[in-house]
Amino acid sequence: MVLCGVCIVGFTISVFCDVVTRTIGRPWLWLQLVTTGFFAYGVFIGMAVAIRRHDHLYLSEITRRTHGLTRTILETINRVVVLAVALAMVWYGYKNFQLDLGSFRAPSLIPLGTYTIIVPISGAFIALFAVEQLVNGWRRGFAGPEDADIVVPVVT
Repeated sequence: MVLCGVCIVGFTISVFCDVVTRTIGRPWLWLQLVTTGFFAYGVFIGMAVAIRRHDHLYLSEITRRTHGLTRTILETINRVVVLAVALAMVWYGYKNFQLDLGSFRAPSLIPLGTYTIIVPISGAFIALFAVEQLVNGWRRGFAGPEDADIVVPVVT
């Protein structure tokens, strides 16, 4: 969570400085590299944080209205899909990282791999959090604090 905040603040400051230095006619070219890095890292760290905190888009409205075995099955399917995507991020993100080690960004000649390494790292964290949610859900149930605000109509 703190890393997301650092990335957002770093991204904002680097964009601000980039605009100011370009406006006064003395651009700092390396700020583009910093901005790209903060943006990429912020997006992918934010994805992992969203999975951990259940702030991502998934079938929550459907599963919140179910109970028992039906809910367990739907929540398991949700988490397994997230886990599959995370594992794909790890596998293909690592392959992309390896390819990007041979490509460089001008003017600093920083390998593109320094930006793309965050994809498999984020995928690993997402996979870890998906497995954690599966294990906790199977042990304690998938109902969370957000389920308390469901109002069940009373038929008289």
